[in-house]
Amino acid sequence: MKWVAERNIKKYSSLYTQMLKFNFKTNLKLKRMKLLKTVLAVSVIAFSAHLNTAVAQAKKEVPAYKILDLPRVDIKKFKKNKAGAYVIFDGTSMEGWRGYDKTVVPKRWVINEGAIKFDSQANVGKEEGGDLVFAHDFKNFELEMEWKVAKGANSGIFFLAKEVEGQPIYISSPECQVLDNENHPDAKMGVDGNRKSTSLYDMIPAKPQNGKPYGEWNKVKIRVNNGKVEHFQNGVKVVEYTLWDKSWIDLLQKSKFSEEKWPLAFELLSHVGGDSKSGLIGLQDHGNDVWFKNITVKVLK
Repeated sequence: MKWVAERNIKKYSSLYTQMLKFNFKTNLKLKRMKLLKTVLAVSVIAFSAHLNTAVAQAKKEVPAYKILDLPRVDIKKFKKNKAGAYVIFDGTSMEGWRGYDKTVVPKRWVINEGAIKFDSQANVGKEEGGDLVFAHDFKNFELEMEWKVAKGANSGIFFLAKEVEGQPIYISSPECQVLDNENHPDAKMGVDGNRKSTSLYDMIPAKPQNGKPYGEWNKVKIRVNNGKVEHFQNGVKVVEYTLWDKSWIDLLQKSKFSEEKWPLAFELLSHVGGDSKSGLIGLQDHGNDVWFKNITVKVLK
């Protein structure tokens, strides 16, 4: 009996020792697993922080900017034509017009033969140039006018523009191109003719391209209605697009106004018209002789 008891004691002592070793190994494995999980969690957090930093560095920072609050005119003071559109230039008066970021009409903008003309040869300083705006914020509207250019001339028509201090008008506004398609080099630049007349500049080409040669009058209409925009040239719809949606952002990203190439322009044009979704109408000083006449705006509901 004594021998049996001693054998059992040895047996159970051995089992107990093995259990202790097993528990020790198991605890060691558990501790190692916990340590591994902690290391992995720290690694993931560190990687995420690094990734966020890399993304932030890759995304160019938008510089600070200031939108000016300059004088506006009451559109209701202007006469309407038979079609119910406000006549904002009647061929005789520049009432309602002023320079972009200015309170007066620059002297290079004159009335010539019943049209607003940018006179590149005017005997005045450079400060008397710059873009021209009609000082009223339009939201939904039909803008109509006629334009002609001198040989090799370039200009543009802007809408939904904001006056951003120290910045050009096109940083915040879509541009309907005004151009001598045959003689200005811009016509051969861009993509698929998207810098020719009545195109959405550098984004969508006017098709069909039915612009008339320099020295002849072209008729243009721009309709903006709840974000849907249409350009008409000489009685034909040639461009159509929608503001503020993904397609608009895609257009910007493929243009000179992309987030990478020009962060401030991308920021402003992504939200063109600002919170009010409205803005000024403008005519561009591109340094060339250009004429605009019969300018009317029909306000849409």
